[in-house]
Amino acid sequence: MGPDETPVALEERSREADRLHSPSVARNSEPIRAVYERTMPVEGLVLEIASGTGQHAAALCTAFPALRWQPSDIDPASLRSIAAWADRGGGERVAPPLELDVTAPGWWQAVPAAPEGIVCINMIHIAPRSAAEGLFRGAGALLRPGSRLFLYGPFSRRGAMAPSNARFSESLRSRDPAWGVRDLDDHIQPLAAQFGLALEAVSEMPANNLAVIFEKG
Repeated sequence: MGPDETPVALEERSREADRLHSPSVARNSEPIRAVYERTMPVEGLVLEIASGTGQHAAALCTAFPALRWQPSDIDPASLRSIAAWADRGGGERVAPPLELDVTAPGWWQAVPAAPEGIVCINMIHIAPRSAAEGLFRGAGALLRPGSRLFLYGPFSRRGAMAPSNARFSESLRSRDPAWGVRDLDDHIQPLAAQFGLALEAVSEMPANNLAVIFEKG
């Protein structure tokens, strides 16, 4: 997303002071934790792109005591919520959130330390294609060989997708023609390959979502 665009939540969120609560995070937190544990580092520093409310950062750092988390977002309300959720889970192991725009040239240079892995949940379908390109470009620059990028969200596979995802994609495009469900095989994998990342694993998740793991070669 560009600096002049306002991020849009696609659900009703409750608020407790600065802390936003996402019902979808509450539903998918445990399935994400289970796949994360099998596929991603459970110790060391992990960078999260588009952290949203900050609930995933708090939940994963609570689940894995040796994990340190660098959250980020572009939305001021989300940045405040991330900091507020850190007080509830993870504590000092959740770093103050960075204001990052993955469409900005060289955005990864603002990340203070090289991460052991990168996580991005539910971003690339509610952002222009340039956001996916920027994410992979930065991941290619930041990750060491053998380190991984974790994506979560709806995807099509060679043009085919669940009917609910097709309806969702049309709804997204009605909001912004640059948004929409991306194709994992025809769009995302070739894009990842440009920056030295190869598809490592795909896990089916609730509500026709996928957890997708790329590894830096």
